[in-house]
Amino acid sequence: MLSGIRTQPSQSGRGPLSPGSRAGLGAALALLALVSAVEWADGKTAHYIALMAIAPFLAAALASWRVVLGVGVLATAIGATFALAEPAMAVVSAVNVAGVALATAIACAVAAVHQRQAEKIAELSRLASVAQQAVLRPLGPQVGTLAVAARYISPTARAEIGGDLYEAMDTPYGVRMIIGDVRGKGLDAVRLASIVLGSYRHVAYERADLRAVVTDLDRAVARNVGDEDFVTAALVEERGGTLTIVNCGHPPPLLLRRGAVIPLEPPAPAPPLGFMPVVRPRVERLEPGDRLLLFTDGLGEARRDGEFFPTADRAWRLLGHGTVADGLASLETALVEWVHGRLDDDIALVLMEYTGPRTGVAAAVPSWEVGAVES
Repeated sequence: MLSGIRTQPSQSGRGPLSPGSRAGLGAALALLALVSAVEWADGKTAHYIALMAIAPFLAAALASWRVVLGVGVLATAIGATFALAEPAMAVVSAVNVAGVALATAIACAVAAVHQRQAEKIAELSRLASVAQQAVLRPLGPQVGTLAVAARYISPTARAEIGGDLYEAMDTPYGVRMIIGDVRGKGLDAVRLASIVLGSYRHVAYERADLRAVVTDLDRAVARNVGDEDFVTAALVEERGGTLTIVNCGHPPPLLLRRGAVIPLEPPAPAPPLGFMPVVRPRVERLEPGDRLLLFTDGLGEARRDGEFFPTADRAWRLLGHGTVADGLASLETALVEWVHGRLDDDIALVLMEYTGPRTGVAAAVPSWEVGAVES
């Protein structure tokens, strides 16, 4: 996933200070030193004690409540020292010292609330990551005759998760892959993605024809969504060097071959899962070294200043080198740089490379052929 600036809760224990607490403490101490120096240079009458009330609030913006309390106690003590040093302590100075103490109490309360919220956000982020990982298991590095790698890029460091999905399996009917995108975000999207993947992991082993797999997945989606919910998906099968693709309203995969990038558009458009798609397979004969990029629409929608990321134009330069994992790493780096780190949607990426037929194994009959025998 895309690494962002993670929300780190302030240290609640007595261990080493977090970076936020250190920054807050340093800023507060610098302010106290500055006010103290001005007060010292101003003479015996205290005029600037009230400014010390800023120090605990400054610490509260970043530090834990314990650090804020320490800063507040120090500010109150310094203020009291200047007040007592007056020849005859004025009522105004005493009120200012009391004000610093009150400000310390308020700042501690603010810091405590902020700390609890940060801890909750961190926990939600952790649970979201666990939920995502439970749905999307790691792929590769080899599935049948294909070298496979996958990446999931998240647009935010907060506990928001999407419904992008992918899977690759070596089945009796060849290597089969799916990539899809559930409409919506959050736990409902993850729930529907898990339903689609659970159904796919079963029927991919049971159905010889990808069109039958689509029919089963459509029923699973229809049983679990509302009238306006759907799942776009592209299903891919590699068998004996023959690539078969069926597309249900999903961005077409990109075939990378000898420096060229070929969008594998479907022979006819079909609606997403949940709307009873009737698909027509597209068939390609693979060559050793061919690569296929599967992606969700977050990649096609990534843009800066209204200009979309030129996926097709840059695909070969980014994805045609090294291992498939290296290619996806290059694509992610270029994408994040293009959008200046600001993505609007989750992105799932799967890159496969056909390494050639299995030695000593006869090529099986592709499932799209009429009369294919289930085995």
